[in-house]
Amino acid sequence: DNPQLLTVDRSSNRGQKLLRYIAEVTVNGPEKGLGADLRFPPSKLDPPIPVITLPTPAPGTPEKKSLRSIYVAEGPKAFAKAVRAEKKTLITDTTWRDAHQSLLATRARTYDFRKIADATSVTLRDAYSLEMWGGATFDVCMRFLREDPWDRLIQLREDVPDIPFQMLLRGANAVGYTSYPDNVIYKFCELSQKSGMDVFRVFDSLNYIENMRLGIDAVGAAGGIIEASVCYTGDVSNPAKGQYNLEYYLNFARQLNELGIHVLNIKDMAGLLKPQAATMLVGALRKEFPDMPIHVHCHDTAGTGVASMLACAHAGADAVDVASDAMSGTTSQPSMGAVICALKNTPLDTGIDMDSVNQINDYWEAARALYAPFESGQKSGSADVYDHEMPGGQYTNLLFQSQQLGLSGQWPAIKKAYAGANRLLGDIIKVTPSSKVAGDLAQFMVQNNLTEEQVLEQASELSFPQSVVEYFQGYLGIPSHGFPEPLRAKVLQGRTLPNGKMQFQGRPGAEMEPFNFDSAREELVHKYGDGIREVDLMSHIIYPKVFKEFMEFKDKWGSAHFMDTRTFVQGMHVGEEISVEIQPGKTVFVKLIAVGDLTDAGERYVTFQMNGRTRVIKVMDDKAAAGKGTVAKKHADESDPGSVGAPMPGVVIGVRVKPGEKVEKGAPLVVLSAMKMETVVGSPVSGTVKAVEVVVNDNITPGDLLVQIEPTP
Repeated sequence: DNPQLLTVDRSSNRGQKLLRYIAEVTVNGPEKGLGADLRFPPSKLDPPIPVITLPTPAPGTPEKKSLRSIYVAEGPKAFAKAVRAEKKTLITDTTWRDAHQSLLATRARTYDFRKIADATSVTLRDAYSLEMWGGATFDVCMRFLREDPWDRLIQLREDVPDIPFQMLLRGANAVGYTSYPDNVIYKFCELSQKSGMDVFRVFDSLNYIENMRLGIDAVGAAGGIIEASVCYTGDVSNPAKGQYNLEYYLNFARQLNELGIHVLNIKDMAGLLKPQAATMLVGALRKEFPDMPIHVHCHDTAGTGVASMLACAHAGADAVDVASDAMSGTTSQPSMGAVICALKNTPLDTGIDMDSVNQINDYWEAARALYAPFESGQKSGSADVYDHEMPGGQYTNLLFQSQQLGLSGQWPAIKKAYAGANRLLGDIIKVTPSSKVAGDLAQFMVQNNLTEEQVLEQASELSFPQSVVEYFQGYLGIPSHGFPEPLRAKVLQGRTLPNGKMQFQGRPGAEMEPFNFDSAREELVHKYGDGIREVDLMSHIIYPKVFKEFMEFKDKWGSAHFMDTRTFVQGMHVGEEISVEIQPGKTVFVKLIAVGDLTDAGERYVTFQMNGRTRVIKVMDDKAAAGKGTVAKKHADESDPGSVGAPMPGVVIGVRVKPGEKVEKGAPLVVLSAMKMETVVGSPVSGTVKAVEVVVNDNITPGDLLVQIEPTP
């Protein structure tokens, strides 16, 4: 069924690369970008894998078609009709995507999904869908987990053949953070559907209908189920709340309906949909669209998620999003068990067996302990979400990023700044990538001790995060209530787009030339060989730098997807033995024998047994190496306007000037990156570059001198 099904890793010495990776992590810890806090190591216990079998139907019981079989045989419209005909409440399980994105910084791995796939396939056979792909998972798979997102989809489709799979599609942004040529979006949706995707939840981070139109048309052309989202913010039950009232949402839903969608989704990214508001909104939509399936998504940050989902069900929603109990609550989705039990023995009974649900929950309770190094530390819900409106999927990620940026003690200030950033941006819909704009601006404000008033006053002189600049340039589209002035004009002062304009006037992708797939494929084949697939090419198009680093990782260390999570994150302990299925039907047994003492060269010899044969791997001990030849970095002189310091910690990813070059005030000097936030540091003065103190890949801290400029007299 899948002609591009899992290509075998043809890299030589798979076993040797595996040992090199384990040795490296054992000595030096995992890659820094993974963000594993090994003060809280993975659990030593393996999750229990339940064996759940289909119940024997009573004699004479007619066979019921599954929703996926209806879709495959009869198409998206038949699927929608079947959903609408159900009297019970259907559920979507988000455990495989949004739950771990919201709780564990999107770090859950395919290895652990596959362990529970069989049990899930039986238990949730009557579910609306399993949400398991898209959103941040695509990026994180390659960037941090070092596994292929397409292989995740293809593998899990093989494991779970009869439950609809659901993904999150960022409209004109696909699964990226920017706009792409139209033919890229069409091709991405085509490849996704061919690889096993069924339901495409299409949304736009600003509810911009032109971006939605492209995503909807692309999914339709691919033959997928179009579930179009109305992104929710504000409070429709509070007339004084602001611009996002009931009529706003009804009008947007009408526009979506005219585009030929199959399912209407209410996407409450932050958990702002209170029970009363849920009743009002779902009730109004059900009255206006009696034949349209309605699917509701929310987060449980404030603790009202279960009540809100029950209110949605009683108001006429066909399906609601929930997560396995151990992966639910707080910034994740409401509890699956709570919703199922609350609807038991009512006309809306889900029909799902709670004993089986509990067995799957036992697995996830133990599996979550493997991801202890990625827990945010959040221990309870918080009703202040109604003030800052931070999306659940971003809440723990931003908390995690803040810790990595040295701001862990300022989390309350960041939440307060997030609300301020939202006001500065014009009270926008906040979901990736627009939520990233608000988050980047909030962290920028806290790092630089800026109030809202100071941002407005100093906007023409500040080196804003790149995402903020691009938002005002219209890279994400146009907010429903327009851009705030004069902030937009100040931020864009002296900046132009590649086309010479100050900002896009409509959908950014509409001005892009079609992407040349043939040329890009030739380039990749030349670089990586004939094994490049269409899906590899698409990963390169969406995330060129991330894909390049992913391929370099595979070349050096091999594929990481077949390793158990404990070993992937922390390596092995002396005396420990593991088995690894490095390819279907081929398992190797690895035992760590010894980690040698430090040599004069700063190295350690790590001794393994692989299938009974001794192997020795030499590893440079980074901690020992770091102590040699360290040179103190220069710091910027705050009293000198031409002394340009780093506004944030991070890595230098671009240097735009060289000594002797003349620059104007605001000209880009250096590009910094930290936890996906890119910042272009601009020149505070006009003058001549005297010295450039950094190079690409330098790690810097706030205040480190980047560039010295001799101001023009």
